[in-house]
Amino acid sequence: MERSPGVFAPQWRLTSIGIAVAISLFAFEGIAVATAMPSVVRDLDGLAFFGWPYSAFLVMNLVGLGVAGQWCDRAGQRTPLLTGIGVFTLGLLTAGSAGHMAVFVLGRGAQGIGVGLASVAVFQLVATAYPAHLRPKALAIISAAYVLPALIGPVVSGTITAHLGWRWVFLGLVPLVLAGGLTLLPVLRTSTAPGRTSAGGSRKPLFALLAGIGVVVLQSGGNAVVAGRTTLAVLLLGAGLLALVFGLRELLPQGSTRLRRGVPSVVAVRGLLAGSFYAVESVVPLTLVTLHGFGTAASGLPLLAGALGWWAGAQAQGRITTVARPSLLRWGLAALACCFVGMAALCLPGAPGWPVYLLWIVGGLGMGVCVPTTGVLVLDQSAEDETGTNSSALQISDVTAAGLGTSGAGVLVGATAAGNLAFGAGMAVLGLLAMAVCAAAAVGASRTAPAEECAAVG
Repeated sequence: MERSPGVFAPQWRLTSIGIAVAISLFAFEGIAVATAMPSVVRDLDGLAFFGWPYSAFLVMNLVGLGVAGQWCDRAGQRTPLLTGIGVFTLGLLTAGSAGHMAVFVLGRGAQGIGVGLASVAVFQLVATAYPAHLRPKALAIISAAYVLPALIGPVVSGTITAHLGWRWVFLGLVPLVLAGGLTLLPVLRTSTAPGRTSAGGSRKPLFALLAGIGVVVLQSGGNAVVAGRTTLAVLLLGAGLLALVFGLRELLPQGSTRLRRGVPSVVAVRGLLAGSFYAVESVVPLTLVTLHGFGTAASGLPLLAGALGWWAGAQAQGRITTVARPSLLRWGLAALACCFVGMAALCLPGAPGWPVYLLWIVGGLGMGVCVPTTGVLVLDQSAEDETGTNSSALQISDVTAAGLGTSGAGVLVGATAAGNLAFGAGMAVLGLLAMAVCAAAAVGASRTAPAEECAAVG
C-alpha cells in the first residue's frame, strides 16, 4: 500500500513551516516576557503596575478570539490572519519602544489581540488547507511549536535582556514574525470565504471583553480574600462571576456547561483540561523549592520535561488511527489524573521530590494527546462556515480556564503565605482538585462524539 504524503510534503511544506514559525514566535513572546519583566519595570518605574501587562494581554487576547471566530466564518482566514500578524507586530514595536509603563501595557494589549486573531485563523487554515486524514498531524505541528520556546525561551530572553536590553526581546521578533507571515501568503491567496453571516456577531468582542474583565476581577477578589478584606472580596467575586458568566454565555456553544453531546462537550473538556493543568504547573517550581529544597534550575526542569512529554503526546496522537478520538481523549485524561495524584502525594511529609520529573512527563504526554484531539474533534464536527466560530469557542474556553486556574492557584499560595493553610496541605489539595476536574472531563469525553457516530458504534 502506498504511503500517504505527510504535512511536509511539497504541496503543504510552506504552510506547515509558516504555521510552525508563527505559533513558535507567539509562544516565545509569552514565555520571554516573564524573563524580561523585572528589567522592564525597573527601567519604566512600573513596579506598582507589574501585573497589568499580563492582565492586558489576557483580556485583549479574549477580545481577539471573540472577533476572529465570526470574521473567519464570514471572510475566510486570510484577512484575519494577516491582520493578527500585523497587530501583533505593532504590539511588539509599541512595547519595545515604550518610554512609559502605560505604553508598554498598551503594546501588550495589542499583542493579545493579534495572537487571538491569528490563532483562530491558523486553526481554520488547518481545516481548509489539509485533508481530513492529515489534520491530527497538522494540529501536532501547533502543539510541537510550543516545545522549542519552552526549552530555550527563558535562556534566550535572559541572554538578550542581559547583553542587548529588554527592548530587543520584543523588537528582535519583528522580522521573524513578518518572515513567518510571508511563508503563509501562497496558501492564503487560494483560500476562499465561506460567506457565513450570523446575528449578534458584532457583539462577540464586547462579551469577550466582559469575560476577560471577569477573570481579572475574580483574581482580585481572591487576593482580597487572602488579605482578609471580606466586604471587598464579596463585591469583587460577585461582580467578576457575573461578568464571566454573562460573557461566556455568548461566546461558548449552547449546552457547554451541560456537556451537550458534540462540539459543546469538546469545548467544555478543553477548558477543564487547561484549567487543571496550568493551575498545577504554575506551582511546580515553588513546590519543589519550598518543600524539597530544590535549587532554581532544578525546580524549573520538570516544566521542560513536561514540554517534551507534550511534544511526544502530540506526535503520538497524530499517528494513531485505530482508536476513536473520544477514547484517545480519555487515555490522555487518565495520564493527567495520574500526574495530579502523584503531585499531591509528593506534598506529604517525607515524600521525595525527584519523581516530579517522571510525573510531569506523564502530565505533558496527557496534554499532548488531549489538546490536538479536542481540535480534531471540533474540526471534524464543524461545517465549513462554522470552523471559525467553533475554533474561537475552543480557544476562549482554553484561555479563560487557564487564567482562572493559575489565578486560583495563586490565591491558594497566598493563603499559605498568610498562614491560613500549611503550604504542603494547600498544594496537595490543589493536586486532588485538579484530579477531580479531570474526572469531570472524562465524563465529558464520552460525549464529545456526535450522536449519530455513537449510534453507529452502538
